[in-house]
Amino acid sequence: MFGLGLALVGLQAGQAQVTIDIEKLTCYHFLADKLTDSRTLGIWLNGYVNGERGKKHIEPLSAGHADLVAYCQSHMDTLVLDAARTVFGADK
Repeated sequence: MFGLGLALVGLQAGQAQVTIDIEKLTCYHFLADKLTDSRTLGIWLNGYVNGERGKKHIEPLSAGHADLVAYCQSHMDTLVLDAARTVFGADK
């Protein structure tokens, strides 16, 4: 009985894991909030883009997420990684 309980817990934990290919995700998917929370993903994208540039400090409470959402609303077919590079770009 104990083994069955552990197996069920392991099965639930395995199903909760989601993998997202960020290079295929469009702004439409980002805004739909079906894959993950857009705020969390926006903060991650900010860190990712800044990491590409070698920048070691980000401002997670900045308006960056709102800027990314606004950009994506008018560029729904754009890859969200490209949108993030535009919004959090080298001149920022």
